[in-house]
Amino acid sequence: MTPEEFKRLEDNLWAAADNMRANSDLKSSEYAVPVLGLIFLKFADNKYTQFEDEILQTYNELKGTRREKPISEIAIEKCGFYLPDKARYNYLLNLPENEDIDKALKEAMADIEKYKPELAGVLPQEEYFKLTRTDKQIPKDLLKNFADIPKDATGDMFGKIYEYFLGKFALAEGQGGGEFFTPNSVVRLMVEIIQPHNGTVFDPACGSGGMFVQSAQFIHRRKERNGNGDDNELFVYGQEKTLETVKLAKMNLAVNGLRGDVRQANTYYEDVHKSFEAFDYVLANPPFNVDDVTLGKVEADRRFNTYGVPRNKSKTKNKGEETCPNANYLWINLFATSLKSTGRAALVMANSASDARHSEAEIRQNLIENNLIYGMLTLPSNMFYTVTLPATLWFFDKAKTDNRILFIDARNVFTQVDRAHREFNAEQIRNIAIISKLHRGDRVAFIELIDDYFKQGMAQFAENKEIIETLAFRIKTYLQQSTENHIPDLAAKLRDITTLESRYQSYLGKFNTDNIEAANAAQQELLATFAPFFTELHEMLKTIDKKVRNHEKEHKDAKETKALKAELEELHKDIKSAEQFFVHIQWLQERFPSAAYEDVTGLCKLATLDEVKEQDYSLNPGRYVGVVIEEDGKTEDEFIEEILLMNDELEKLNAGARELETVIGQNIRLVAGEDQQ
Repeated sequence: MTPEEFKRLEDNLWAAADNMRANSDLKSSEYAVPVLGLIFLKFADNKYTQFEDEILQTYNELKGTRREKPISEIAIEKCGFYLPDKARYNYLLNLPENEDIDKALKEAMADIEKYKPELAGVLPQEEYFKLTRTDKQIPKDLLKNFADIPKDATGDMFGKIYEYFLGKFALAEGQGGGEFFTPNSVVRLMVEIIQPHNGTVFDPACGSGGMFVQSAQFIHRRKERNGNGDDNELFVYGQEKTLETVKLAKMNLAVNGLRGDVRQANTYYEDVHKSFEAFDYVLANPPFNVDDVTLGKVEADRRFNTYGVPRNKSKTKNKGEETCPNANYLWINLFATSLKSTGRAALVMANSASDARHSEAEIRQNLIENNLIYGMLTLPSNMFYTVTLPATLWFFDKAKTDNRILFIDARNVFTQVDRAHREFNAEQIRNIAIISKLHRGDRVAFIELIDDYFKQGMAQFAENKEIIETLAFRIKTYLQQSTENHIPDLAAKLRDITTLESRYQSYLGKFNTDNIEAANAAQQELLATFAPFFTELHEMLKTIDKKVRNHEKEHKDAKETKALKAELEELHKDIKSAEQFFVHIQWLQERFPSAAYEDVTGLCKLATLDEVKEQDYSLNPGRYVGVVIEEDGKTEDEFIEEILLMNDELEKLNAGARELETVIGQNIRLVAGEDQQ
């Protein structure tokens, strides 16, 4: 299944499931758990089906011998699940219409838990009765919906579908949803920078387990790149105060094939995993600005007091007890103290913590002078479902020997999802993470990243070549009766593409990461051959599109024109898609021309301890990286024209507002019974 096909599958599954919710009286919070339970059931059934013949064969071989085992025990050994007949997906899907499907689902979930103790009390059961409150058909329709997931779907595919639904439910829940879900792109960036690949991962505010899932996916990518190894194993530990969210996390771990221990606990007052200096990696997005944590219950806890306890300037009482000013620095302390001597951590924190004053400033100074802070990264605004203001990522590294701190300002690197939400796309994550890798001296990773962008861009080039060839012939035929004298020769661009492909093959022939300087020079030379091509091709397509529209006006052959315009538009998109990989290459090469780390104004700065002291130990990246003023490329005339157009639009909006104001005033006077004469 291609990425595009998989994306369509996700979208179709969500659209169908959400449509069912929209036609019921269910809240998203009521709907999420049973739906995620059915995704889990489909995953378990698919996995069981893949091992079923092997399970039966082993059972029959051992039957009647001294080594005979129950089939459930063999199934658990082979695939991790045992599903009795009445817990099988097709059995539930094909139940007669008059059967109580909610009761059958409850019994199926109970049967799965019976044979997998770590899921005891986790899977939804009573929740399926809620689904039938207004429409008894909803559970059945959902079963039909998820039956579309292919039978050969891998655990990785199920994990992505599960996370996709978690994200959609979080978005629907708004403020509440953000408590259990951190956007995937933020988590993936955190993981790409600290690179968890062996040992233990701790999340003391684990929500639905997204940090663990992205850690597992990092391992998967690492295996694909480096091959299997014995240093790619992780065991995860989580704490979460809300029981329902703990259940989501445990299902998430099971779907993604993760080994771990997630427990319900209030991290401020409970330490169920004995976390002090216990973990190789710590990852979390804790709640911001919690101001009701009782000081007396945390000030003697070494998890929170090793680098200083946050205290109010004037005592603030909570039910007669003094509280911390907010819990931000309790979490920051916890991350620092939970790491082993070689551990790394990444956490999401409110921007205000980077410059917080008074007792928090003292704690921050202690952390800096103990050389625990590896780096700070400012995120764009609107990346989270709960807050619109930008947050900051803090990175710890207890094994670092250089006392400088890496500051990255990523506020201007994002992809707009909708009016209110942003995210990082896959390439933006890699581009930001490579800054850290260069800082650590991994120049090969930089060269390999650019090489990968070349490969992806050239692969899309190959697909576009056939489309251009077909379109070139059709356009020439279509416009042969046109009054236009000159038609841009699109076919000529095929020769340019062939030349570029030849140069790319030549580059591949001499590409070698053993010589970074030579590889970097070859990549820069190759990019230089592509830049003018895209400019010329886009201009050519715009001109052709204009001539097609003019021809349409003259000849009125709308059907043919509509089809041709649609194909031209699609080609525009395909070319832009391929071009983006070369845009990313240019972005990287402009900022790091020597394939080595260097400070880039407006993006990154490696600050010395003295420089940090000069800023009163602030950890705000904006204070260090500076601001770059970028040229927009417009001429003075173009700028004036754009301003005038904007002003025209403003005048229209103002006129509309005045009309609306008049109507509202008249309506109010009418309602009040005043004379309208």
